[in-house]
Amino acid sequence: MPTAAASKRTRRLLMLCSLTATAALVAVPASAAGGHAKGPGPYGNPYRTGRLLSPLDDGDRGGEADEIAEGADQYAEARTSPGTLRPGAYTAAWNELSALPATGGRWRHLTGLPYDSDDPRYRDVDSNSSGGSGRVTGRMAALAADDDGTVYAGSAGGGVWRSRSGGGHWQPISDALPTQSTGALALDHGRLWLGTGEATTNSDAFLGSGVYVLKDPRHGRFTARDRVGGSELDSTTIHRLRFAGGRVWAATSRGVWSHSATDTRGPWKLEFAPNPAYLPGGSQAGAPDAPYKNIANDLAVDPEDPSRIVLALGWRSGDDYNGFYAKDATGTWRRLTSLGDLPTDSGQVGEVTFAQAADGSRLYAIDQSPAALSGGNADSSLAGIFVSASGSPLGPWTKLTGYQQLSAAGSALTTKGDMPGVQSWYNQFLQVDPADPQHVWAGLEEVFESHDGGATWSAVGPYWNFTFPCWNIDPAKQTGDCHPTTHSDQHAVAVGGSHGHTYLYVGNDGGVYRRPVAGSQDSAGHATDWTSLNDGTIDTLQYYSVGIGADHDFGGVAVGGGLQDNGQSILRGRDTVMGSNFGGDGGDTLTNPANGCEIAQEYVYLAVNVTQNCAVNNGSWETDPTKATSYAVAPPDNATNEARFIAPLTADLKDGNTWIAGGRHVWVNTAGYAIRTPAQWKNAFDLGAGHTATALAASGGTVYAAWCGPCDRVGFTRGIAVGQADGTGWHQLNLPADATVPNRYLAGLAVDPADAGHVYLAVNGFSRHWTDGPGAGTGHLFETTDSGATWRDISADLPDVPADSVLALPGGGLVVATDLGVLYRAPGRTGWQRLGRLPAVAVLQVKLGPDGRIYAATHGRGIWSIALPGHR
Repeated sequence: MPTAAASKRTRRLLMLCSLTATAALVAVPASAAGGHAKGPGPYGNPYRTGRLLSPLDDGDRGGEADEIAEGADQYAEARTSPGTLRPGAYTAAWNELSALPATGGRWRHLTGLPYDSDDPRYRDVDSNSSGGSGRVTGRMAALAADDDGTVYAGSAGGGVWRSRSGGGHWQPISDALPTQSTGALALDHGRLWLGTGEATTNSDAFLGSGVYVLKDPRHGRFTARDRVGGSELDSTTIHRLRFAGGRVWAATSRGVWSHSATDTRGPWKLEFAPNPAYLPGGSQAGAPDAPYKNIANDLAVDPEDPSRIVLALGWRSGDDYNGFYAKDATGTWRRLTSLGDLPTDSGQVGEVTFAQAADGSRLYAIDQSPAALSGGNADSSLAGIFVSASGSPLGPWTKLTGYQQLSAAGSALTTKGDMPGVQSWYNQFLQVDPADPQHVWAGLEEVFESHDGGATWSAVGPYWNFTFPCWNIDPAKQTGDCHPTTHSDQHAVAVGGSHGHTYLYVGNDGGVYRRPVAGSQDSAGHATDWTSLNDGTIDTLQYYSVGIGADHDFGGVAVGGGLQDNGQSILRGRDTVMGSNFGGDGGDTLTNPANGCEIAQEYVYLAVNVTQNCAVNNGSWETDPTKATSYAVAPPDNATNEARFIAPLTADLKDGNTWIAGGRHVWVNTAGYAIRTPAQWKNAFDLGAGHTATALAASGGTVYAAWCGPCDRVGFTRGIAVGQADGTGWHQLNLPADATVPNRYLAGLAVDPADAGHVYLAVNGFSRHWTDGPGAGTGHLFETTDSGATWRDISADLPDVPADSVLALPGGGLVVATDLGVLYRAPGRTGWQRLGRLPAVAVLQVKLGPDGRIYAATHGRGIWSIALPGHR
């Protein structure tokens, strides 16, 4: 059986080889929370993996869902290990950062234009062009809409946006807040409520700073003064906001809380936490599993008695407390043990979403099974879709459908291990038509619709079009002969009106889409009337990396980068629409500064592809290696699953043809962009069993490799190895837990261009001031002038916020990317400045372009550039 990462890629080979066969023999890649499967379009390269799957091969039976869950843990661990974050950390950091002086100059927004995932210029074997998603942007976590054409979109990391035209012509309305991560949106009595902190428990969700309410959402913008209550919900994620009995209820990562819905002053009240000892300040707050012990997913209110509320609590992978809770006659919350078909056993209650009919006559629910997810052998982790025909959350509940029926309803996910709901811990929404209690929409990896109360369903928004008879590769057609679909991985839903029409709005990993509530379907049950609302005025793209090189064809520079679930983007000198030449989750990026079409593009777990012509292709999907436009050149740690989800990849400062890649091993390629096979990587050093690289830097043949292992809260360890690219002179630095460098995740390394022994280190996570748990230490930026033998803390007035990367500039200046923006230290100075002004968005990478500008890859607001003070 192949590894999860390998089998995901090889499944694409079967798909492409089977396009002329019957649909029943086509293996469909799994959906990816945080990344499409690399499929017949910009999401993978199956031709060079060395293994062809049989049509009867089970693949990895849900392995990609397991990968994404692992990636989720890794991303969170980088910011919290070895402890647990207390309330107030992000707000305090934003206040510190805002108080710093700002440099001159303005950021230039580069990616504020349409991004076409079906761009025919890049209809390459490694792109998803023609899949049908059309124009995309970053992940949407929440939606709300009124009946007057106003739509509100809450993004995973780029804030809240407003459209007054029923979708499109978007404006950001939360840039003044200390977080741009959205968990929930709700309209109540004309006010817009915002719960911050994305709650999808995926690979790149950020904590929030609480709940805010906007009294005039059609015209106003959120400010810090709009926060409800105090700091009780700071550093949490908020999954749902519901209203009952004059109060607003919040289902959060730290239990269920409530507050007056009319008087926003005063603290939030903790209504119920199943394991209060694990809350901040509790006796178990520093325990490794503390963040997972009080997760609340949703709550449902009895329409006949608003005081009767049922809570849905539970961690996606299962825990003893998972279940449904209601108050007994004494007012004590008790776990329910019988709800009809709706499971109550802790192993069968995971991620849950409720949806009530407007007239209260019916209540629907989606339930995810932790047992199926953690068991690893299930075709899906979906327990089912259920209904309480009485409208009461106490039931009795009846099961409407399971994943088998949904797979047969026109789904693109029909392969064992990859059926609808395989990632239902991440992909979930549920919506009832306000005008018809029998009309329901369910969001998993795909969008499903029922007109008969859930008895039958249609996959109106399939995962993609590649497996359907209507699909073809014709570059002249955006989606072959199929109708456009939505992007995959559904999270948010709303129904609203505009100009006399009523629309369904859905939010997913590709942004916002809509179709009429009374929409049409073709004979396969697929909608014929989806419209992408990602018109380029909304940019919530979540970049992990950025690459910049001279554009010899069109002038200026070509700019690209790796994205969460939206591949690798490419923006060239004269583009009015940005294209995608590589798919899935784009990881790290290397671009030749002298030639922006020479690019190394990384997928997860160090799966690297290289192109020397921007992967421009005429649509022939050429597989002959002598004619191909891109090549799979993954280092061996990819095949053995010994690299991190987003693994480091860099080039030597003095020799751009020497590349360094990091998993368990430090891999070196000296062929540069002419590399053609994985065999060209050479193993320079083994970091050790259980260790995996987190950051790399190299100059003049000297290589620095930061690592962690274990990387989670249990026994967290980190270190740095130093050696030569030719494999000589390697040794581990002495970094004991009580050394100057704190025992936290080492996120970035940068070498002084003038001295290979002079190195800077960026450290993620928060200091011990905000951390419950062992030895978090203090400081975020460190310096060595003796090749790592000794270090000193040069953080000075750098805010206490996770640092993600560091850039050492010629002449001595420093640029640091953090979870809340970019900071600059001028040569010869010790204090820090804000580099220009950005919203409170995470910046995961900064690089110096060949034009002398600083380029920032933000994880929620696209790519930006700025000229440094004193530079053009």
